[in-house]
Amino acid sequence: MREVKRTLAFMLRVAWREKPALFVSYLILFVGDAVVAMKNVLIPKLLLDELMLVTEGAPLSAHLRLIVLYAALHVVIDVLVRASNSVAERTKGEISQWFQQYCDMMIGEHAMKMDFEHTEDPDALDQLNKAREGMSWYSGGVVGILDCVYQIVLNVAVLGGVTTLIFTRCPLLLPIQVAALVVISWLTARNNEIETRSFIGLSKSNRIFSYVLFQLASFQYGKDIRLYDSSRMMGDRARRQSDEMTDIWKKRGIEQIRYTWGIDLVNVLRDGVGYFYIGMLAVRRVISVGDFTMCVMSATQLYNSLQNIIFNVMEIKKRCNYAYQFVLFLDYPAAMQTGDRSLVDTGSEGHVIAFRDVSFRYPRSEKYVLRHLNLTIRQGEHLSIVGLNGAGKTTFIKLLCRLYEVTEGEICIDGVNIMEYAEEEYRKLFAVVFQDFKLFAFSLRENVAPGLETVDEKRLEQVLTQTGLYEDAQKLADGLDTTIYKSFDEKGVELSGGQQQKTAISRALYRDAPIVILDEPTAALDPIAEYEIYRQFHTLVGGKTAIYISHRLSSCRFCDHIAVFAEDTVKEYGTHDELVVREGGIYAEMFHAQAQYYVDQGAMN
Repeated sequence: MREVKRTLAFMLRVAWREKPALFVSYLILFVGDAVVAMKNVLIPKLLLDELMLVTEGAPLSAHLRLIVLYAALHVVIDVLVRASNSVAERTKGEISQWFQQYCDMMIGEHAMKMDFEHTEDPDALDQLNKAREGMSWYSGGVVGILDCVYQIVLNVAVLGGVTTLIFTRCPLLLPIQVAALVVISWLTARNNEIETRSFIGLSKSNRIFSYVLFQLASFQYGKDIRLYDSSRMMGDRARRQSDEMTDIWKKRGIEQIRYTWGIDLVNVLRDGVGYFYIGMLAVRRVISVGDFTMCVMSATQLYNSLQNIIFNVMEIKKRCNYAYQFVLFLDYPAAMQTGDRSLVDTGSEGHVIAFRDVSFRYPRSEKYVLRHLNLTIRQGEHLSIVGLNGAGKTTFIKLLCRLYEVTEGEICIDGVNIMEYAEEEYRKLFAVVFQDFKLFAFSLRENVAPGLETVDEKRLEQVLTQTGLYEDAQKLADGLDTTIYKSFDEKGVELSGGQQQKTAISRALYRDAPIVILDEPTAALDPIAEYEIYRQFHTLVGGKTAIYISHRLSSCRFCDHIAVFAEDTVKEYGTHDELVVREGGIYAEMFHAQAQYYVDQGAMN
């Protein structure tokens, strides 16, 4: 019940805050539906009573006006209610669509704001998928849940009216209908439990199935799929997931069938006993023909109202359990501690970064990636980080940028643990280009200067020139306003790998943050182009703090110090001149191996 109360309160609060017109639509529908329900019970009785009097010898002239009045009233009510309900339903449908988009945006915005750790957490990814599915056709979204509330309120009101009519004419109908409904409600509850369990089981399969199909249809992976003949593998995986989901649906159907048959049987018995009882009252002339019709209609309306109340109570529980996954996602617990401390402008001294006995292992892993790491980076220092794959270089950057929290030890900026700083303000310190950077299907200008209302065109041109991208941009059809990729614009362009990397580097430079980090973003460039990028980048960064990660050691010559990562920590630290002559040193071995490679390549050419 806690889930239902919390979800229902959330939906009512959001609906009232965002679209109060929805409740006006429900009020219009309530008046119309309640009037029609009682009209369908009372007007046939009144018409039949008048007609029976005429057939029994009463003068037609004495009753004709009432007969015409009741018939006209029946038609007028239907016309007016249909017209008003049409307007209300159209408004409600528009609001429902708006809320669907609104909730999708809430999911997207929250996903972008969640701690980075969650983006690599299977549990968080499953919760994201449950939130999306739970707020779609599973629950019907905000309006789908509030429709159930409306149906309960409407049917309680109608129930009060027909119960009064039945009690005065055929009171034994009440226990017959209630008894049948109790049994049917229990059977329906069992069906709903089975359906809810199947939803939980389908979540992971749906996510994997959607992932495989997305990759098959994505142009981004087209080359790899074709060149490595991966379509069969992807198709087989999709079919396996499809079969798995089909098995879940099949199991659900088998489990539900006995309860479905039970519901049908109880309905048949209820109708048979009820009609027999009312028929006997009419035959014995305890009630009139009009009363017979009213009792039949009332019995039907009574059962339908009771059934709708019980059904919608259970439907609210079911839908809220689905939608609760959305609420849980919005409240997904933070993985990181955040503070509210502001960064102090230290003037010419700048910011000093200190790793103090830092150790780290990824969540759900027992293996440490870094152990007892101690390193200080002073303002304006250019540091090169080198090491073999898996040495922890990128992890070092993620920890510094607070994408992950340290497992042991602490990272300090100006002597203060970075967890004490306000997260948004802290992240403004960094401009980072990761090796797996992403560009957006927006314009080139928006990719270089994202999230900014105004762009300094002169600085933008300067940055693009520094990275060697300006001339390429001028050749595009719409210049800097050309859309990257064809996802949303058929005129969009596919940049080369080198152009994409230059775009990402330009984005970091344009941000003008005091600490700049390049985490192997030039891997797709040839050594000469990479050398030029680093040389220009080194000049442009100037007095800012800069951290470089690259497998090619040419960038190291521009740096003040080099940190060599190996065996989960910093094994060597010093300048290029110091490390390159260290006998048996890791850096010296790597540098000479690369230098010999280029010498050999030159000789061969």
